Amino acid sequence: MAGLALEGPDPDADVLGGINGLAKDAPRWVNHAMEYLGEYGVLAALAVLCVLAWWSVRRRAGAPAAVAGLVWAPLAAGLALLANAPIRAIVSRPRPFHDHAGLTVLVPGKTDFSFVSDHATLAMAVGAGLFLVRRSYGLIGIGLALFEGFCRIYLGVHYPTDVIGGFALGTAVVLLLAPPAQALLVPLMTRLGRSRAGRLVRAPGVPETAETPDARAAVEAAYAQAFTETYGERYAPADDGHPAPEEASGAPAARGRAALPGGEGQERDLAA
Repeated sequence: MAGLALEGPDPDADVLGGINGLAKDAPRWVNHAMEYLGEYGVLAALAVLCVLAWWSVRRRAGAPAAVAGLVWAPLAAGLALLANAPIRAIVSRPRPFHDHAGLTVLVPGKTDFSFVSDHATLAMAVGAGLFLVRRSYGLIGIGLALFEGFCRIYLGVHYPTDVIGGFALGTAVVLLLAPPAQALLVPLMTRLGRSRAGRLVRAPGVPETAETPDARAAVEAAYAQAFTETYGERYAPADDGHPAPEEASGAPAARGRAALPGGEGQERDLAA
């Protein structure tokens, strides 16, 4: 782009000049909107998205684990920002407007280093964290993070590689530390869900864990084994396709309710 002082090919500066060059011919209101979105708007939208995701997952079975994932998203973003502090100090890359006088800088007054972008790191960490919980919300969050990166280049305050480095850092912190974080957060959210503040974790009437076919089969198998050990094979509940002794002899038998010793019609419901 004309106006950038370059010595030889520099793809990073070329992309910077191409995106930031859009601000030269854009109406003033567009640049004001991009300034607001790039500095505050996208991050505020991500915060609203996290609240919407929380409101949704707390109404589904297995809410404590999902809410733990939502708690992890902003925590991971904060850890990524802490990790970025020494990276910036070590790399010590100046802001692009210090080396390229032809840039249109829409957010003046930046005095810290450029690599990596805090805004891009924070936005992608939240987006990736949401993706681990709910893909639909995560895709929206990642889309907002990508737009945040575009805004930072458009504003003239970051190189493209600053933004890419922020995306990589935010994603890495979320994915690499997610297992130990969930190991700590899931029991904490489960305990909170059983307390007086339980509505923060799951809506009233929502089961604590999600029931699956495998889980149901395991419960039924455990029930059958316990019943057999207590009352003997003769009173064991029948398996599918295999009639119980009572059925083979014409005596009544029931699934879930089994005739017990002590008289005809005396039954006990062990489903509970």
